[in-house]
Amino acid sequence: MGPAGDSVRPSCVCLTGPTACGKTELALKIAARIPLEIVSMDSALVYRGMDIGTAKPSADVRAIVPHHLIDIADAADTYSAGRFVRDAGVAIRDIAARGRLPLLVGGTHLYLRALRDGLANLPQADVSIRRRLDAEAAAEGWPALHGRLAGVDPEAAARIAPNDGQRIQRALEVYELTGEALSVQQRRSSGGDLSVVTTLALLPDDRKALAGRIEQRFDAMVEAGFVEEVTELKARDDLTSATPAMRAVGYRQIWSYLDGEFDWHEARARALASTRQLAKRQLTSLRSDSNAEYLAAASPDIEQTLIARVREELA
Repeated sequence: MGPAGDSVRPSCVCLTGPTACGKTELALKIAARIPLEIVSMDSALVYRGMDIGTAKPSADVRAIVPHHLIDIADAADTYSAGRFVRDAGVAIRDIAARGRLPLLVGGTHLYLRALRDGLANLPQADVSIRRRLDAEAAAEGWPALHGRLAGVDPEAAARIAPNDGQRIQRALEVYELTGEALSVQQRRSSGGDLSVVTTLALLPDDRKALAGRIEQRFDAMVEAGFVEEVTELKARDDLTSATPAMRAVGYRQIWSYLDGEFDWHEARARALASTRQLAKRQLTSLRSDSNAEYLAAASPDIEQTLIARVREELA
């Protein structure tokens, strides 16, 4: 890694992988051996009041190992990749200045690419376009708008799920505002003060085992009060099912359950299916990342391997 005072290219290590693959547990084991601070790279952990359904590290854990970019936004806010780049850059520099290792941990690959590779200079959100697209989606369904997106930006449509309303809406909005496909613009890096990120990606080799971990974790969250957490969020006047934070996996299915759209059996099945789909998308994205070093998550010596690799980066 570069010197702590490097003002041009801040450096860090990133531990990433699909949801429920054991990133957090491994990061804490590394922290027990190496002086580091964790920078969360998770699009849901930024929100206050979303603790159980995001598997947010406890206050006790954070007292032992400092964590950054957790509880920095209200659930009614929209947290973007651009904001992550700014916030993470500050955290990485501050940690390095203290002589410690900044370790990014999370599965939001969009944030990783933005921090490491740069962001396109995309237009700001347009409220009128978003309202119209929401209305069209309510009438036709998001898969219909996904089909429209495939006609103007097939590359974006290929990586966006047909029911991912937030990303479909943004891609169509950018196209309407600029007349150019979002995927084309994203390939044009904004340049600037990018970080040097050593990317270590955990890849599970047993999909059934990962699915089992996902199911066990979801049931543990429910036992810990996940439904009650969503009930409290739903009681707020400034949150709706369309609020970006409430579209997080698990939250939107429980919200729909509380709205009476389907029973608990169906809500649980939908939440598990959505989480498995998320893991699949994350794996697809990681495998296409030529800058990542792939490691077998189930390897019996994965902890020692990671510690050795991190120490190499500190040398």
